[in-house]
Amino acid sequence: MIWRQESMWQIFVRWFHKCSSPKWFYQMSKPWSFWLGWAAFVLIGVALVWGLAFSPVERVQGNSYRIIFIHVPSAFLSEAIYMTIAIAGAVGLIWRIKLAFYVAKACIPIGMTMAFLALATGAIWGKPTWGDWWVWDMRITSMLILFLLYLGLWALHNAMERPESGDRAAAILALVGVVNIPIIKYSVNLVTTLHQPATLKFTEKAPMHISMLVPLLLSILGFYLAFLAWMFIRARLEILKRERKALWAQKEIEQLGGL
Repeated sequence: MIWRQESMWQIFVRWFHKCSSPKWFYQMSKPWSFWLGWAAFVLIGVALVWGLAFSPVERVQGNSYRIIFIHVPSAFLSEAIYMTIAIAGAVGLIWRIKLAFYVAKACIPIGMTMAFLALATGAIWGKPTWGDWWVWDMRITSMLILFLLYLGLWALHNAMERPESGDRAAAILALVGVVNIPIIKYSVNLVTTLHQPATLKFTEKAPMHISMLVPLLLSILGFYLAFLAWMFIRARLEILKRERKALWAQKEIEQLGGL
């Protein structure tokens, strides 16, 4: 039994080291980014056409609710990406795995875009719903803080002369900023806010008709797949920039016509 446990541990260690190899990740992510991108394109296209053109009018909000098919996925994703950055940063700091820092940096502009999209669509949704583009609601304010955290992460990377210093500084900021994620998630439950409660909950039945719920779920899945495809592409470019002295990276750069 002891021998078997040690053998399984050795398999895990070999797998872990293989997955942390920039070269392996670069080669693995190339086909995945292609297929994930196409799957995301189809899912988001179907979801938006279904949700914007065929879902029924909501009895209270009318047609303005349809922005939910963009607002909810982008809001979900902005929080998930930040957690991904924080976890990758922790892995990089603790185990000194370069690839974790590459992935974290690749995620920053994607998360920043999703946070901005969530704020923008929320403002568009808020005008007919609350009568104003912006209110200092706890949920909205904490989402704004998330967007500013993304800006801070990006600024840290660009301000440092050595990329490694930017990696460490951004990882620390990401870990500190994690406290904002539960605030965003539970703000509508902690205090009285204008923002409506969570649309989707694992413990409760969704408060919407199936013809609205299905395209929303398809849109969320499509956004997540789009994030993975986009992250793979950006991470591969980051790997080539950081590993350009390696022979395999030089060959890839030559095939791409230079960076």
